[in-house]
Amino acid sequence: MNPLKKLASQTAIYGLPTIGGRLLNYLLTPLYTYNFSPAEFGVNTTAYAYVSFLLVFLTYGMETTLFRFSQTETDKAKVYTTSLISLFITSTLFILLASLFSGSIAEAVKFTGHPEYVVWFAIIIGTDAFAAIPFAKLREQGKAKRFATIRTINIVVNIGLNLFFILFCKHIHESAHSSLKPFIDSIYNPKIGIGYIFISNLIASLVTLLLLSPEIFRFQYVFDSHLWKLMMRYSVPLLIAGLAGMVNETLDRILLSHLLPEKTAMIQTGIYGACYKISIIMTIFVQTFRFAAEPFFFNHSKEKDPQKTYSEVMNYFVIICSIIFLGTMMNMEWIQYFVGKEFRSGLQVVPILLLANMFLGVFFNQSIWYKLTGQTHYGAFLTIFGAVITIVLNIYWIPRIGYMGSAWATLICYASMMIASYFLGNKHYPVNYDLKRILGYIGLSVTLYFISLLVKTDSNAINLFVKNCLLIGFGFVVWKMDVKKLMPSRIK
Repeated sequence: MNPLKKLASQTAIYGLPTIGGRLLNYLLTPLYTYNFSPAEFGVNTTAYAYVSFLLVFLTYGMETTLFRFSQTETDKAKVYTTSLISLFITSTLFILLASLFSGSIAEAVKFTGHPEYVVWFAIIIGTDAFAAIPFAKLREQGKAKRFATIRTINIVVNIGLNLFFILFCKHIHESAHSSLKPFIDSIYNPKIGIGYIFISNLIASLVTLLLLSPEIFRFQYVFDSHLWKLMMRYSVPLLIAGLAGMVNETLDRILLSHLLPEKTAMIQTGIYGACYKISIIMTIFVQTFRFAAEPFFFNHSKEKDPQKTYSEVMNYFVIICSIIFLGTMMNMEWIQYFVGKEFRSGLQVVPILLLANMFLGVFFNQSIWYKLTGQTHYGAFLTIFGAVITIVLNIYWIPRIGYMGSAWATLICYASMMIASYFLGNKHYPVNYDLKRILGYIGLSVTLYFISLLVKTDSNAINLFVKNCLLIGFGFVVWKMDVKKLMPSRIK
């Protein structure tokens, strides 16, 4: 199969549960923002920002390390079981320690009066970190359908329970005459409120672990301490890079809750978190692409002239990201209703965050140069460089311009990392990217967005029609320049 078509196929399979789940979670945003206040949603936003950090810390780069050592070691089973035992020990210790000190931790992260949140999240994080290795093994073996099936079940359980607790149980509880009221009142407590989001996640994580049991128990366990040391030597720079990456992705939500006045901190965090979710479609695509692209890049590193393939992949990646950017912004007049009215004051962050995540995706594409050459310390340096920018700009801007400072800091951070990685990559593992075409597509999409801002009539239907004509025009340019040449000659 043509390598680009194979990558597209695997991206689609890996992406179905990721895209479907993220889109369904995206569709839950109205459920949250119409049922909870910005301050309550701010607690949810802050909690999952901490989760992102801790998941990276507890997986400590072992997913990528598994891919790497499965290519270089003859005994793949030993690589897998060594990784799995390592993650089991660290995840178990984390759950025990977090549960033991849950009260103190709750106070420190501003979950005052809710130590149970800490215990729930400790189990979620520990379980998901351990499950990352069986999931990585499925990817390494190319078992995309099983990967997708388990991910899909996780999503269905999580979303189903959200709807059950937040909509169904709440409705029955508030109903005066429902025959189900005695049963629902026995399992539902309205005081838990936003906590039902966390409970739903917890149950879904445990179900996922159960579904992965064949991947966990079918191997004869061997822990090779010498191999583990070699793997850790490779993975520690990835851990540092991952933690720095989480600084870039989520620290802004944590800093908002600490650097703003106490009365407005969680409100602004909630508004920013809700509007960030509108830009999630770009994040969905980038994450989905990464699931398929990382093993794809490693597998094709041994082919003839792999750099040519990497260059073509980058070109089409930017095209899709540009379409996502324009598609979202050209339809903002109806997309805005996905968040409650109290949250819409933050919509101006959406185009900034869409572009920021596009640049992050480009950086992920470029990162193959230091992974293939074994120079993972460069990944750490680049993300630390970005983290410094994120921290400095957020600390300076948040007290002055609130969440807008966080949005601009994110864009500047990812743009800087992308540019620095390009020049370092050219030195150590040159890939002849078509910069003229890539920059042309990005520039055209941004230009069309600014043109769309001039479209202001009294009719929303006319506004949407004109703006989507601009989107179609971009699609026509893409068709003529790139897509058409991928089609069979009879379609051309």
